[in-house]
Amino acid sequence: MMPAGPAGWQTGAPGRRARREPAWPRSDNAVPMNRGLAYAALAYVAWGLFPLYFAMLAQVSPLEIVLHRSLWSLAVVLALLAALRRWDWIRPTLADPRRLALWSISALLLAGNWTLYVWAVLAHRVVDASLGYFINPLVSVLLAVLVLRERLTRAQWIAVALAAAGVAWLTWQAGQLPWIALTLAASFGLYGLMRKTAPLGALEGLAVETLLLAPLAAAVLAWWIAAGHSTVVGAGAATWGWIVLSGPLTAFTLVLFAAGARRLPLATVGLMQYISPTLQLALGIWVFHEPFSAARLVGFALIWAGLAVYSLDSWRRASRITTA
Repeated sequence: MMPAGPAGWQTGAPGRRARREPAWPRSDNAVPMNRGLAYAALAYVAWGLFPLYFAMLAQVSPLEIVLHRSLWSLAVVLALLAALRRWDWIRPTLADPRRLALWSISALLLAGNWTLYVWAVLAHRVVDASLGYFINPLVSVLLAVLVLRERLTRAQWIAVALAAAGVAWLTWQAGQLPWIALTLAASFGLYGLMRKTAPLGALEGLAVETLLLAPLAAAVLAWWIAAGHSTVVGAGAATWGWIVLSGPLTAFTLVLFAAGARRLPLATVGLMQYISPTLQLALGIWVFHEPFSAARLVGFALIWAGLAVYSLDSWRRASRITTA
């Protein structure tokens, strides 16, 4: 947390002049915050580079990748929880039908988001996918208004209006809605809303979600293998290695993010989340050589302007709270 006190002023000893300190964490908090920045940056960079990973599995269908990812993630997450001895959440979660129903919806939203994202990468639509994660924060703001009945500030309304103008421009230019971006943003926004009200941590939540997906994933994979439709069974060791790696990549990136988020102010985490879509956009343009015209840049620029307004407003409000 940032130090308390108006404008960072601290009171000295009696009879001595008060000295001014910067409104940043004191030295005893500097190491945790620096570690938090490193952990969160590594997580967001890893998420941003995921298109490179999924491109290594171009011969595998997106749904099969996601089914394997669910199972291998479950194995890794359960191993981590076993090492940490964090099992007290299992009984109350599995014994509550309402919780299980909510977690089932959360799991389906996550699986759907994963599947569309992998499909977008393999279909050479990485730029479209990056747009989805750029506008996701503003979609979350709208969901907060519609579902949680929260009130927006004037700056937040301006941010949403700019993003809507950007989407409208892109729709007019392409002759159709940017459905990949909007679906990714909506599914992840709804997923975030579900997780916001969930009583479990990041690892435990992923464990429940993948545990609920496991029977379906295992059954579909077994059917595909029996029917001879699996593209992984007859693949070489390299493909199997990339498939198995999906578990550790998913789980350990989540661990890094959780470790970083615990050590950082929420406003800092909010600003750092743009690392991932920025890297995805760069990969789409310069590595996968996807088209990115000047007209399309105008739509992205409107959305970036909205994000700048939103981020600045969030940062200012967080600064007021931490310095109050």
